[in-house]
Amino acid sequence: LEGRSAVDESILTGESMPVERGPGDAVAGATVNKEGALRIEATGVGADTALARIVRLVQEAQGSKAPIQRLADRVAGVFVPVVLVVAAATFLVWWLVVGASVAPALIRLVAVLVIACPCALGLATPTAIMVGTGRGAGLGILFRNSEALEQAESVTVVVLDKTGTVTRGEPAVRSVHLAGGMARADLLRLAASAERR
Repeated sequence: LEGRSAVDESILTGESMPVERGPGDAVAGATVNKEGALRIEATGVGADTALARIVRLVQEAQGSKAPIQRLADRVAGVFVPVVLVVAAATFLVWWLVVGASVAPALIRLVAVLVIACPCALGLATPTAIMVGTGRGAGLGILFRNSEALEQAESVTVVVLDKTGTVTRGEPAVRSVHLAGGMARADLLRLAASAERR
């Protein structure tokens, strides 16, 4: 509504350079006001904020099914009935053929179920997807869905459009290389005076 300032929106955009904001401009929550005072009107709170939309995107990615998960579900769909049939057959063989009592036959049935338990097959893939998308979000990488996460394994080249995506977003002098006979102190003084405005 009032005031002018430079706002750091890197948490949402990855862009390290602050963006000028003034009357009539939208300012997103979770961004940082770097210079002046701003009087703002909240037009969205809670679930209507950009940060809430990012959280929702991560949750949707965690809930989506990757192709490998669909394959695991198909395999488990066949594997579970086969394991149950083998377990029942084991019980019947021990009880009817071998002549063991019910207790030893049940122990063999349970042993087959425990050893061939398909639970790991059905639980490992969704757990890996949830952990992968959550870990990515913690590092600032958002996956639109779990299929994108699965395809990331085969990525060989990544093209980035902003330096703030992979850097700290805060420029810093790492070294000074002098050219043309200028003194180091003079170069730093000129650079500092140019940076003031």
